[in-house]
Amino acid sequence: MLNSSRHRQQSGASMIELILFIMIISIALAGILLVMNAVTGRSADTLIRKQALAIADSLLEEVELQDFISASSASATCPHNQVTTANRASGYHIVCDYNGFTMPTGITDVSGNAVPGLGSYNATVAVAGAALGSGAATIAAGSAVQITVTVTDPQGKAVQVSGYRTAY
Repeated sequence: MLNSSRHRQQSGASMIELILFIMIISIALAGILLVMNAVTGRSADTLIRKQALAIADSLLEEVELQDFISASSASATCPHNQVTTANRASGYHIVCDYNGFTMPTGITDVSGNAVPGLGSYNATVAVAGAALGSGAATIAAGSAVQITVTVTDPQGKAVQVSGYRTAY
C-alpha cells in the first residue's frame, strides 16, 4: 500500500511564491508611478509655452492686419505714429510703427488693460525690411517687411514667431 501523504496534490501557493508575486507587483507599480510623476511634473511647462505662443501669434496677427503704408502718404516715413501701450487702440498705425513696441510688465489687450494671469509674460516686436522670392518673382525690401514677435514666459524662456507683410 502506498503512503497517501506522499501522493497528495498541492493546492494553492506557497509562502515564497506569494512574497515573490507581491515584490514583482510592487516594483512594477513603483515604476509606473515614477513615470506618471515625471509626466505630470512637466505638464505645466507645456501650458506655459502654449500660452506664450498664443500671445505671440495674437500680437503677430495684430501687426500683420495693419496697413503697410499710411493712407495719407504713398511713401510714409517710419515710425509714422510709434505704437505704445497707451495709443495702441486710439491711434492710426501702420506696420512699421510697431517696430520696437514692447510690453515689458505683462501682456495688455489693445485698450491697454492688463490681461489677468499674464502679468509675468512680456513681449517685444521687431519690424525690418525683407526681400522675398527670387528672379522675376522678387519682392523688394521696400515692399515687404518681416515681423518678429518675441514673448518671454515667467520662466525666462523666449518664444519667437515671425511673419511677413507686403504692400499689395
